[in-house]
Amino acid sequence: MQYTAPLRDIQFVMHELLDSQAHYGKLPAYQELDTDTVNSYLEAAADFAQSVLSPLNRTGDMEGCRFEDGNVYTPSGFKEAYQQYCELGFPAINADPEYGGMGLSTSLGSAVSEIMGTANWAFAMYPGLSHGAIQTIEHHGTEAQKATYLEKLNTGQWSGTMCLTESHAGSDLGIIKTRAVPNDDGSYAITGQKIFISAGEHDLTENIIHIVLARLPDAPAGTKGISLFIVPKFLVNDDGSVGERNGVVCGSIEHKMGIKASATCVINFDAAKGYLIGPENRGLNCMFTFMNVARIGTAIQGLAAAEFAFQGSLSYAKERTAMRALSGIKEPNKPADTIIHHPAVRNMLLTQKAFAEGGRALVYYLSQFADIVAKGENPAEVKFADEMLSLLTPIAKAFLTETGYESANHGVQVYGGHGYISEWGMEQNVRDTRIACLYEGTTEIQSLDLLGRKVLGSQGRLLANFTKIIHKFCQEHSDDDELGQFIRPLAKLNKQWADVTSRIGMQGTQNPEAIGAAAVDYLFFSGYVTLAYLWARMAAVAKAKLASFDESLDADKALHGEYGFYDAKVKTAEFYFAKLLPRHAVHVARINAGEETLMSMDVEQFVF
Repeated sequence: MQYTAPLRDIQFVMHELLDSQAHYGKLPAYQELDTDTVNSYLEAAADFAQSVLSPLNRTGDMEGCRFEDGNVYTPSGFKEAYQQYCELGFPAINADPEYGGMGLSTSLGSAVSEIMGTANWAFAMYPGLSHGAIQTIEHHGTEAQKATYLEKLNTGQWSGTMCLTESHAGSDLGIIKTRAVPNDDGSYAITGQKIFISAGEHDLTENIIHIVLARLPDAPAGTKGISLFIVPKFLVNDDGSVGERNGVVCGSIEHKMGIKASATCVINFDAAKGYLIGPENRGLNCMFTFMNVARIGTAIQGLAAAEFAFQGSLSYAKERTAMRALSGIKEPNKPADTIIHHPAVRNMLLTQKAFAEGGRALVYYLSQFADIVAKGENPAEVKFADEMLSLLTPIAKAFLTETGYESANHGVQVYGGHGYISEWGMEQNVRDTRIACLYEGTTEIQSLDLLGRKVLGSQGRLLANFTKIIHKFCQEHSDDDELGQFIRPLAKLNKQWADVTSRIGMQGTQNPEAIGAAAVDYLFFSGYVTLAYLWARMAAVAKAKLASFDESLDADKALHGEYGFYDAKVKTAEFYFAKLLPRHAVHVARINAGEETLMSMDVEQFVF
C-alpha cells in the first residue's frame, strides 16, 4: 500500500485544535516556529516518507535483516534511505543546537515521527532508538561525554540504543545480572548479555552508542543497585574519530512476527569498556528521565497503525464491489455496489478513523506538555506539564497501541481474503503493530503504572489535574445546544472517573489484589474518556468553522472542500460518542466485579 501523509488533519490538530502558535509563543525557545515554518517541515517529511520510505515498507518486510558473523545487514535501500534521511536533517530536529541540532519542538518532532513511522515503522526504529541515548547523555552526561557523543548522534552519523532487558529479566529490571567492574583508568569493564535490543547492530552508521544498565560489584540488591553506562561499539579516539572495536558483539538477531526490517538483537558484552553516566546506583532514575517521551514514541506506533489501516481500508472499500446496498442500488452502472455502502464496513472504517484522528490529537496534546517540560521557564507550568505527562503517558502508550492493533485487524477484515495475503500490506500492519502492545512496558504494566503509581500513588492529585481541565471545558460549553450531545455524556463520565477511582482505592486498602484486578479495565475506561474529551474539543472547533461558511456554498464544493472536512470531523465525533464510547460501561462492569473470580482458583487447578 502506498502511504499518503494526512497533512490536512495533522495541521488541523496542531494549528486549530491545539493552537500551536499560541503554544510556541509562550516558550521563548520556540517563538520563531510559526505556522509556515511548521508546515514546511511537515511537507518535507511527507515528501520523503511517501517517495522513499513507503516503497521500502513491503520490500523490507519480505527481505528482512541478514545476520552474518556478528554483523547485521539491513534490507536493500535502507542504507541509502538513511543517508538521505540524515542529509535532510531529520535526526537533528529536536536536538540541542549546541551539539548539531535544530532545537525545534518535541511536538513538531512527534508529527514528523508519525509521518515517517506510518510510512515505514521498521525504518523509523533505527533513528528512533537514538533518542533515548541522546536524552540520557543530555540530561546526565558530563561535559566531556556530551562533547564526545552528542553531535554525531544528533546528526545521525552515529546511532544509539538502550540496553535494558535480559533473558531472565524482562520488565523487572531489579534482577538484571550484567556487571560493571572498575578499571584503573576510571572506565568500567561491562560483562553480560542483553536481549531484544532494537537497532543493536546494523550497517547504517559507523558507530553505535549503547546505553547499558549494569551492577557495580558492591551494589545493593534490587532496583536501587543499578547503574547506567555508555558503551560504544567502537571506542572513540581523543580527536573524536572511531577507534578500535570494543568488546561488544551481536550474538544473533530475533526471528520475529513483524517489523522484520528492524534488527532486534542479542548483544554480548565481554569486558567491554564503558563509562558511568549519572551517579552510581541511580541508573533507573536516570533512565526514567526520558521514559515518558519514549513511551509517547510507542504510542505513535498505535496511531500509525490505525492511520495505515484506515488508508488501505478506505481505498479498497471504495473500489471493491460486493452485493447491493440494503437500502437500494447505489451504483447502477456496476454489477454490485462498492462495499463502503455496507453498514458493517462503515463501522470498521469509522472505528479506524476515530482511533487514528483521536490518537493523533492525544499524541500531539501530550507532546505540547513535553515542549513545556523541555523549554518552559515558569516552574509551576513545568511542574504541571510534567504531572500531566506522568498521568497521560501510560494511557496514550497502552490505549493507542491496543486500539491501533484493533484497527489493524479491521484492515484485514475489510479486505476479506485479500487482507490475509501479503501484497496489500494489511497483514503486515497487524504483524508490525503487535509488538507495540509489548515493548516499552506491556499494556498490563502500563495499567498498573497508571492506577497504582500515578493515580492512587498521588492520592488522586494527578487525575484531578486532568478532570479539572475536562470539567472546565464542559462548563464553558454547557449552554451550547449544538455541542450538547458531546458535553452531557462527557461531563457525566468525568464525574464517574473520579467515583470509580475512589471505589477501587477503597477496595485496595482491604485487598491489594483489587488494584491489580481492576487496572487494565481502568486504563481502557480512562482511554475512552480521554479520547472523548479530545473528540468533543475537535467537534467544537469544527462546528465553529462550519458556522462561518456561506449558506449558499455549492453542494459539491461543500462535500469535497474545507466544509466537507469539518463536517466529517463532526460526524466522526458523533460516531465515536455513539458507537465507541459506550464500551466504557463494559470496563466499569468488569471493575465492579472485583478480583474474586480471578484469584479464587488455586494455582494447582490451572491444568490442561
